[in-house]
Amino acid sequence: EFLERANSRLKLVVPATLGIIFVLLYLIFARVDDALLIMGTLPFALTGGLWFLYLMDFNLSVATGVGFIALAGVSAEFGVIMLLYLNRAWQSRIDAGHTEEQDLLEAIREGAVLRVRPKAVTVAVIIAGLLPLFWGSGTGSEIMTRIAAPMVGGMITAPILSMLVIPAVYQLLR
Repeated sequence: EFLERANSRLKLVVPATLGIIFVLLYLIFARVDDALLIMGTLPFALTGGLWFLYLMDFNLSVATGVGFIALAGVSAEFGVIMLLYLNRAWQSRIDAGHTEEQDLLEAIREGAVLRVRPKAVTVAVIIAGLLPLFWGSGTGSEIMTRIAAPMVGGMITAPILSMLVIPAVYQLLR
C-alpha cells in the first residue's frame, strides 16, 4: 500500500518538478531552445544511473527515484553552467564583431575547455562523497545505497554528455 501511494505521488511530483525546472531554465536564459537543450539532456544523463542500477542488481524503488531526482538536479546544473560559459564566450565574439562560423567554433572550444577541470573535480568529489554509502552498514544503509546508486552511475554519463553533446548541439542551434 505504501509503495503504491508513493508511486502515485511520484507520478505527480516528477512532472511538476520537471515543469518547474523548465520554467526556471527559461527565466535564466530567456530562450526556449536553451531551456529545451538542458531538458533534452536529462534523459541521456540518467542512463548512467539506470545502467548502474542494473549492474548492482537493484530494482526501481522510491529510494532510487529520490536518487534519480537528485541526479537530474546535478545534471541540469552541469548543463546550465556549460551553457552559461558557451553563451559568454559566444557573446564576447559577437561584441567584437566576429560572427562567422569559425568564430562560433572558437567560442565553443573556449567555453567548453574552461569547464573540463572544474567538472572533473566536481564529479570526483561527488563520487568520493557517495562511495562510503556503499561500504556502510547498519540501520538505513540499504536505503542509502539505493539513493546513492543512481547518482554514482549518473556521474559517469552526465559530465560526458555536458562536455560533448551540449557544445555540439549548441553549434547546431547557433
